[in-house]
Amino acid sequence: MFLDVKELAVRKLRIRKTYAPGSIDFHSAEIKQIEPLEVMATAELLESQIRIEGNLETKIELVCARCLEPVVEEVSRTFDLFYAPVPKVEKPTIDQLKDDETEIGFYKGEGLFLADVLKEQLLLALPLKVICQSDCRGLCPNCGANLNHEECRCETHATDPRMAPLARLKQDWLKKQ
Repeated sequence: MFLDVKELAVRKLRIRKTYAPGSIDFHSAEIKQIEPLEVMATAELLESQIRIEGNLETKIELVCARCLEPVVEEVSRTFDLFYAPVPKVEKPTIDQLKDDETEIGFYKGEGLFLADVLKEQLLLALPLKVICQSDCRGLCPNCGANLNHEECRCETHATDPRMAPLARLKQDWLKKQ
């Protein structure tokens, strides 16, 4: 759905839309939408800025950061966003935002796509690291076995070759004691 500035100048737009799983590209194999994305919002033009206010709800399947098992996250987020047209500057300046520009987004052309706004909001609602359970044991660093389901037969006291000089130093010290 395209939010056109000319249309928003005439009237406020009420949005009630459903995006099927797979219709929004998250550019990541680790993020998979498993339920429809429900959106209820309003869009309007206020002093040449597009204001989008509403909420979204869906379920996303992510990958556990420790054991790589799938984890389902419910996402529910309210948002109140402002988008201004990209300023037309004659001379290129140093890319630095002013304090009043940090709270708004920018768009080029005649408007913006709602799907892009929703993708951004959904990604912001996701946790940085997803863990399937608080006591997840993860994968064995040597054989790759999922330690939540099986015990591996790897040597548990494998020494790091970089620590060998320190181990020799400790042995020599213990002999002198």
